Amino acid sequence: MPRTPAPDEPEDDLDDLPDTHPHQPVYYAEQALLGALLLESHRLTDTAGIEPGSFSNYAHGALFAAIRALPAPDPNQHAQDTTWLNAVLTAAREHARGLTASYLHTLIQVCPWPRHASAYARMIETEHARRTLRAHAERLALTATDVTLPHPVPTTLAEADALARIVDDIAARFPAHTGSLPRTPAPPASATNSDNDEEAAEEERLLLATATAHPADIEQMRWLSTDDFTHPLHAGLWQCLTALARRRALVDPVTVLWEAQQRGLLASGAEPAKLLDLLGAPAGSAEYWGERILQRSVLATAHQVGLRIEAFTDNPATTPYQLILGSRRALADLSAVRARWHHATSPAPTTTRTRTTAPPRAGPPQTTAPPARISR
Repeated sequence: MPRTPAPDEPEDDLDDLPDTHPHQPVYYAEQALLGALLLESHRLTDTAGIEPGSFSNYAHGALFAAIRALPAPDPNQHAQDTTWLNAVLTAAREHARGLTASYLHTLIQVCPWPRHASAYARMIETEHARRTLRAHAERLALTATDVTLPHPVPTTLAEADALARIVDDIAARFPAHTGSLPRTPAPPASATNSDNDEEAAEEERLLLATATAHPADIEQMRWLSTDDFTHPLHAGLWQCLTALARRRALVDPVTVLWEAQQRGLLASGAEPAKLLDLLGAPAGSAEYWGERILQRSVLATAHQVGLRIEAFTDNPATTPYQLILGSRRALADLSAVRARWHHATSPAPTTTRTRTTAPPRAGPPQTTAPPARISR
């Protein structure tokens, strides 16, 4: 297919310019739709699902906006002259100065069938949904790793809510049907900063030592999961602590070490003396360190969810239904850790007890007289 000039390119020597960035299929769908509308403007009724912003090319969107804004031409007159086409070009050039009369004629020439306008519009709507979903997924991933945010978790979860609304909007426009999950493999976990890794490991060590010193706090921290830990050994030690607490067993560094041996944690090469040192250095509050660990888990999960949905959208073979299904499955993972975060950070409900006024208990008679003297 011969190369068609982009609307914002100059008219001279277009054929001499190398095409280093081939257009995607949606570009040609946009050309076909605009050509159909320029030929038969009544086909505009077949484009209910798209807006000027739905186009991947800004000039195409400006043309579509001009076509919608101008009154439809008389069919007989439109077949005889270019009055309406000139009016469309004039209106569109107010927003896209690179548009030319020759490009409008190119659009008309490359349109295979004007009566297929609804199919072209659906293609444009599909790609716009893909781009919109990708933009929100990228925003979620970036927000989850933004260290400058004063309140990172609420801000990140707000972005996740916005992403979920986009998924719901796409689902409303593309009816569900029988299908499978996206075949795009999940992206690998992103590399983290070594300083952040050490900070996370230190917080986990402080939690383990403080919980060992104050085992009564462990039962109040059921919202913390082994999946929230960045170090496998620390996750295993937390599992030891929670198991001892559930059994109402005695908890101290030695009993935790013994539990770790029974669970095979020492087989990985962990030295008993070093574990005792780790478990014997409490500081602060176990609940505080637990919330810090859970916060990291929420943000890491949100970041990974954003990357997963980005990967879905980057695969052009992924259908709209697969985008919906895959995105909802990914967001469900975030919802699980989010629920634990709310449980950890929400204030405990206060229960008001109704106290009944008990009658005064009988006591010795009260008198203002001085005590009697006892004679010996």
